[in-house]
Amino acid sequence: MEAAGDAPAGSRGAEALLGELEARVQDVVRASSWWERHGVDCAILALSLLALPPGFLCLRSENLLVFALGITVLGVCHYTLTVKGSHLATHGALTESKRWSKIWMLFFVEVCTSFTAEYAKYGHVKMHHAYTNVLGLGDSSTWRLPCLNRYVYMFLAPLLIPVLTPLVAVERLREVELKTALRTLGLISLGLYSHYWVLLNVSGFQSPGSALACMLITRSLLAHPYLHVNIFQHIGLPMFSRDKKPRRIHMMSLGVLNLPRLPVLDWAFGHSLISCHVEHHLFPRLSDNMCLKVKPVVSQFLHEKQLPYNEDSYLARFRLFLHRYEEFLVQTPPITELVGLQ
Repeated sequence: MEAAGDAPAGSRGAEALLGELEARVQDVVRASSWWERHGVDCAILALSLLALPPGFLCLRSENLLVFALGITVLGVCHYTLTVKGSHLATHGALTESKRWSKIWMLFFVEVCTSFTAEYAKYGHVKMHHAYTNVLGLGDSSTWRLPCLNRYVYMFLAPLLIPVLTPLVAVERLREVELKTALRTLGLISLGLYSHYWVLLNVSGFQSPGSALACMLITRSLLAHPYLHVNIFQHIGLPMFSRDKKPRRIHMMSLGVLNLPRLPVLDWAFGHSLISCHVEHHLFPRLSDNMCLKVKPVVSQFLHEKQLPYNEDSYLARFRLFLHRYEEFLVQTPPITELVGLQ
């Protein structure tokens, strides 16, 4: 597959384009307050933590609607802390302090998400972001399960994410130092046991089985859109080879897609994973709120320079993946060669 671009050819042209875009975005960032840069997203995460006690108390009720409200609150809070919180912390977008960035990453990734912080940063920041849509490196291939048919993958497989996440984390610990492995095991155990203990002692569950079932339900509440978003925004777009990958601005404009604003997912996953994914890949250290603020600047610039700015609806992508599942998630994708843009 070949694609020709109208942007200036060669590395100098690409670097000049990226430099011009960075200058425009930095102007917006410098004019923004701390509240805009970090405060809004920190407040959302703080509200999610504060909403946990009422959510657990709702599970004590014999009223079905109140109980369902508790499940919903806990499920949304779980994904806000584990997806939005972990994502921002991994990129160091919650604070400008390196020490606090490390602390928040351990809390959100290991305690809340039950995953290993080191591998989360390596796999997401150093591989996926540095080599977006490069086959064998940052091509989102970890989300492919060719052994499953389209219906099992799209509808049933997401329910396994809460179970598989800590298991994959434990498997990855073989690759880290002993003290790091012990720390990670301790923090993951703390997060899981705390959740279990609160369900038994605060929410009033009478048996370990019912508490574990509730943990699975709340941790699976938004598992379907979580899996779908991760495949919708990269797979099915141009893929590149290691030795012929394009320059950064072309890689990100071609290989990343934005979904429309979706209130629940905007809150729980963050703008950078939903409607501002292009902006996030171009400027990964910006918070969700800042990605939303610079979105008009980025979209105008890319359109002005006649560069791609991929957008599509959730439902359209869902139908596309269901129809072309074999092509997108089973077969090896074709390599796109961009003439003159490497």
